[in-house]
Amino acid sequence: MKSKSVLLPATLLFLVLALASNFIDWNQGKVLYFYEMLAVNNLTLAFNAIVLVSAFMIVAMTRGFQDQEEAQPAEYYGIMLFSLVGAFMIIGYEHLIMLFVGIEILSVSMYILTGSDKSNLRSNEAALKYFLMGAFATGIMLFGIALLYGATGSFNLTDIQSYVSIQGRGVSYILYAGLLLLLIGMLFKVSAAPFHFWTPDVYDGAPTIFTTFMSTIVKTAGFAAIFRLLSHSFTPIYSFWWITLAAITVLTLLVGNIIAVYQNSFKRMLAYSSISHAGYLLIAVTSLSPQTENAILFYSLAYSIATISAFGVLMLVSKKKALEGQVDESYAAFNGLAAQNPLLAFVLAVSMLSLAGIPLTAGFWGKFFVFGSAVERGLVWMLVVAVLMSAVGIYYYFRAIIAAYLKEGDIGKIRIAPFYRIILVVATAMTILFGLAPGIFEKLL
Repeated sequence: MKSKSVLLPATLLFLVLALASNFIDWNQGKVLYFYEMLAVNNLTLAFNAIVLVSAFMIVAMTRGFQDQEEAQPAEYYGIMLFSLVGAFMIIGYEHLIMLFVGIEILSVSMYILTGSDKSNLRSNEAALKYFLMGAFATGIMLFGIALLYGATGSFNLTDIQSYVSIQGRGVSYILYAGLLLLLIGMLFKVSAAPFHFWTPDVYDGAPTIFTTFMSTIVKTAGFAAIFRLLSHSFTPIYSFWWITLAAITVLTLLVGNIIAVYQNSFKRMLAYSSISHAGYLLIAVTSLSPQTENAILFYSLAYSIATISAFGVLMLVSKKKALEGQVDESYAAFNGLAAQNPLLAFVLAVSMLSLAGIPLTAGFWGKFFVFGSAVERGLVWMLVVAVLMSAVGIYYYFRAIIAAYLKEGDIGKIRIAPFYRIILVVATAMTILFGLAPGIFEKLL
């Protein structure tokens, strides 16, 4: 038991040291490591920082593991830290083999964590479904990498970019096919439609703490990788891939927002919410304008901290319900939350408002920057779809706020551990601060 109590502080200390050392190469230009297979610049360091901050917040909310006899916190923390290595690799890859290895490290870690609740059949089913569908996506992605190598003779992004620039529209059809297959594999990882079918069941079946990890860190790293691939190597053939990506973007927005309306489970709603936010991030990637880089960074941060807050409140409420002999992750679980737990209700409300993109929250400016990049590229029609879907999103996000503040319930006072409380307060404060003064984020960069 004494050794278990050391695990959480040691893991948090490691994450703090990793965050501090992350900025050693800040403003050093582009620095290459590992035989020029990994590139580090300010953009990759910023994405790394978002991942590390998210990981710190999530790990800090795992204190309950020590109280469970069947839990293995050493393994959980080890796998979570190992998955971060994969996230860093796909954020800063300069070589497609580095991308593949990074995605596999991240994916295999998620398969294991999804099925970590061995006594829960839903967790087992979710892990199996995630593994099988992930294996197919990995195969498709690897085939795409092979075709890109066959067309260009290199796995290096700079070499591929040189080939595409020289050939222009006269590039081999093998390259087109390879790019599409690689994108399919990567879009699967970020839950873009129509490659999203695993998301609701996996998010619902996995332990909530690992669902939080999956919906924030994996998505942030995944979009950093997609943006890096397209902006670094395939800008010269933008006219080829943007149409495909635009169609996927619109489909993702429609699927994520419309199906979320019909969910009664708060956890499944957040799963479809994750799909819809993949659509908003894809708008920025599809636009590929000068604003895209900052838009993806800001949106990733705003989405991550709001999602962590929402799942954090859900975990506390679910634990309280479990102690009362109930298993409830529906909207009804929040009924009357504000009466006995005003702090939790406020945190939930702010996170929902941010995810909905309501002004004075970070989520509003995230969508504003993403929509601005679409306008700059002239994709007004896509912007119209996104605004309509944002209006739909207000409905299902506000259901949680209405339950907490306007409905009666019998939920009692929930005890919040001091460190847990600090994390929720800090995440909420960041959401409001970046909503009131988004320029602070740009100054940090």
